[in-house]
Parts: sequence; C-alpha cells; structure tokens
Amino acid sequence: MAKRLQLPFIDVDHAIEQRIGCSIREYFEREGESAFRDVEEQVIEQLANSQPAVLSTGGGAVLRPSNRSRLRSSGRVFYLRSAPEDIFRRVRHDRSRPLLQVADPLKRLRDLFEQRDPLYRETAHYVIETGRPSVATLVNMIAMQLELNGESAS
Repeated sequence: MAKRLQLPFIDVDHAIEQRIGCSIREYFEREGESAFRDVEEQVIEQLANSQPAVLSTGGGAVLRPSNRSRLRSSGRVFYLRSAPEDIFRRVRHDRSRPLLQVADPLKRLRDLFEQRDPLYRETAHYVIETGRPSVATLVNMIAMQLELNGESAS
C-alpha cells in the first residue's frame, strides 16, 4: 500500500482572521468588501508561495484574476461544486457570512453561484460534484481523481 503524504490543512479565512485580528464579518462591515479582498489576495499569495499545503479558500477567492492564476499555478485545485440549495441547507443558520445577511439568502446564493461557477471552473484542475456526501467520501473522491491522473500524493 502506498504511503500518503500528509499535507497541512490551512483554512484561508482563518488565516485572514488571524492577520486582521477580528472576524471577517466585522472587518467586512467596518472596511468593506474591497478591503477584505485586498487582504484575502495577500494571504493567498503568501500561502501559495510557502510550504506545500491543502488550502481551503472562501467562496469569493476566485473573484480576482490574480488569485485564480496563483492558485492554479501553485498546485492542484479542486472545485467542490455544490448546488445553491445544498449550500443553503448547510449555512442557513450561520450568521458569520456577511454576503448572506440579506432578506433572501437562497436567491443571493443562486446569484453568487451564477457569478462564481465559471470562475471556479476556470481555476480548477478537477471539479467534484459534492451533493451531500460525507467528508470521508469527498476525500476518497479527491484521492481517486489524483490516482486516476497519476498524481497520487505518495
């Protein structure tokens, strides 16, 4: 059995919160989306150029061309594609997401999906339709994709 390389997992949003010293929602409210995207871009650049790791980005990370390019060139990008309705079921009670603090969050998710899906497809090496599988199933799906393409982390 091949030994799998264990890469550190980094949540980009958590790294951003460490840098700005407050929650993303607070920063968003105080400084606005553009300032947040500036910080996000800096953090992604730093992380993409550091040690090999699995990066989990926030949903809007693909909005900037520099992020798309940097992510795609620094490693393998997996787009875990979910329908807006599935995302809504997962996040409907989460008050920490500034873009979803609107009267109709499902409509907002549909609009964001329409805007971002092509950008994620442009960035990704692999697209995984998530539906509602467990985390373990998603990890296995990702590992299978890598192995099928001779890119096993072993």
